[in-house]
Amino acid sequence: MTSDRLVYAVAAASANLIGALAVTSRARWSVRALDGMLAFAAGFMIAVGLIDLLPEALARGGHTAAMVALAGYLAVHLTQHVIGTHFHFGEETHHVSEAVSVAALVGLLLHTFVDGVAVASGLEVGGAVGALVFIAVILHKLPEGLAISSLFLAAGQGRRRALLAAGALGAATIAGVVLTDHVAALRDHGLALAAGVTLYVGMSNLVPEFRARGGWHLPLAFLGGTATYFLARTVAGV
Repeated sequence: MTSDRLVYAVAAASANLIGALAVTSRARWSVRALDGMLAFAAGFMIAVGLIDLLPEALARGGHTAAMVALAGYLAVHLTQHVIGTHFHFGEETHHVSEAVSVAALVGLLLHTFVDGVAVASGLEVGGAVGALVFIAVILHKLPEGLAISSLFLAAGQGRRRALLAAGALGAATIAGVVLTDHVAALRDHGLALAAGVTLYVGMSNLVPEFRARGGWHLPLAFLGGTATYFLARTVAGV
């Protein structure tokens, strides 16, 4: 693995831990700000998935790429809503069982592994596309780390295990980056897999978290995420 991929991998993994530290350190943070981050991240991720990842995957793999993207979308749905049925992007404020918190972690591991595959596959297309994918990953990894750590705390598992849970998600992301270089199936179909998972996270995880809220600031944040994507794409010269 090249040094730039290693830097991206570690930075993405660190975002999970930073999100967890926001909860475990009892730092004061705004629920309104978190909702805005989720909305912004959704707009950016959906744009990356539809404009960069999916078209490039289809250009390279055609119908097979479309099938892999669908498989990735369905796989994350199954792991997060069959195995990890309780997980949502936000702080958990109600008591849950230890089994629920562990199931949520297991359900998230596939998703975070594919985050790493997405970063590596984007960098394979080009540095600019890789950077855009990396930004999309970072934007949702902060609230993701916050969510899994708060779920572990709500299950009474303590600060250390909450941080370890977030660390496991980060480790899965690093594994995704590393294995993409060494596993032929990930090299060949990583873009398509990343497209399906990215679109799932943006459309089916993040959008439902904020769409029921009132006011204008969240729809504007969502559009702002999309607009920022186009600005970043222009600056990067993609």
